[in-house]
Amino acid sequence: MESSRGRIMAHMLDAAENASPVEAVEAVTRELGVALRARSVAFLIADLSGRALVRLAHVPLDGADVGRRDGAEGATVMPFDGGPAEQALRTQTAQVVARPDRWTVLTPVTDRGEAIGLLEMILPDEPAPRALEEIARTAHVLAYVVIANRRYTDLFEWGQRTTPFTLSGEIQRRLLPGSFTCEGSAFTLSGWLEPAASIGGDTFDYSLSRDELHFSVTDAMGHGVASALTATLGVGSLRNSRRRGEGLVEQAAAANADVAEHTAVPGSYLTAVLGRLDLRTGVCALLNAGHVPPLLVRDGDTRALPLPANFPLGMFAEADYRAGEITLRPGDRLVVVTDGMRERNAASLDLPAMLRSITGLHPREAVRALADAVLKVSGPALADDATLFILDWHSGHSEERRTSSGADQARASTALPD
Repeated sequence: MESSRGRIMAHMLDAAENASPVEAVEAVTRELGVALRARSVAFLIADLSGRALVRLAHVPLDGADVGRRDGAEGATVMPFDGGPAEQALRTQTAQVVARPDRWTVLTPVTDRGEAIGLLEMILPDEPAPRALEEIARTAHVLAYVVIANRRYTDLFEWGQRTTPFTLSGEIQRRLLPGSFTCEGSAFTLSGWLEPAASIGGDTFDYSLSRDELHFSVTDAMGHGVASALTATLGVGSLRNSRRRGEGLVEQAAAANADVAEHTAVPGSYLTAVLGRLDLRTGVCALLNAGHVPPLLVRDGDTRALPLPANFPLGMFAEADYRAGEITLRPGDRLVVVTDGMRERNAASLDLPAMLRSITGLHPREAVRALADAVLKVSGPALADDATLFILDWHSGHSEERRTSSGADQARASTALPD
């Protein structure tokens, strides 16, 4: 059995490699679809809004309407409605839907907790448990196929964009990490950026070393391209010094000097929270450079963390920086937001109460719930970017993760009520 599965896996990977990047998904799923006599097999990619799936399809130019087109590529947006597709992503479990003449299987395509999309397979008969296992295994392989092949094509990125990006939005997008969610044995994290009508220069970032997690949230002053360029200087400098092995104080000092020296707009700066979490001990060093204070959710209580005060990065070229630290306990949730979550109409949102109400959600769903709450009180056009970064601490860095098809089921959000 294991050798047979190994051959199937090797064949799927060979099929993906032999196909062109835009056809790799179809190549991986084609054989399984034939073996199960599937009527159709489709990959539904998660929209960048976090509130829909997008069905990608190759269609002839005179084919049926599919919503959006780019040459022979079609994309149909499927907004979340609480149905089986949303439930599958939320709970990270396959959903099997029976109809009079068919069975639809919706299986999460996930890697390390990042919900990339769904594999949809329509079958003529009820799938046996072994068939469901093969579908889930194929969906997991698809996650790696998409991650590998999106480096070579704009197809997946194009499919995820429900609305066109401005130039500043394009610059900002390139500053964000490749995956918004990551699960490790000791932690779970997720970030989210709800852009303003005129991009406000927010970013978040993270990176893992062997025993440490590094993260940052930044907010460049102003809006539009100028703000995006200031953010580029700041994030580029922070990444550069982080990759040289510098500590938080040194990273802040370097970014401060770089932004002050190279900014195209005199007086530009960015606020930031920088973090370094020791995955062995839970000790988290934090540096606040003129930013909204990080929040700690612990035992049902939410409080702002007192940290040494520092000037924003780039405001004064000769500024000194100091960091503080906190020791996280299992069950703690660390939350970093930008001032777009607190300004103007958004200030009416009771953020501490909201954070208490979503403690049971996986960070992946928690950041979107917070973004939805901000849009509800502020309206669809935000005055400033609203960015969120949530980090859950579990401890157990030396332990192996317990996963199924790319997700830790014990950490997944519960199903939406019927």
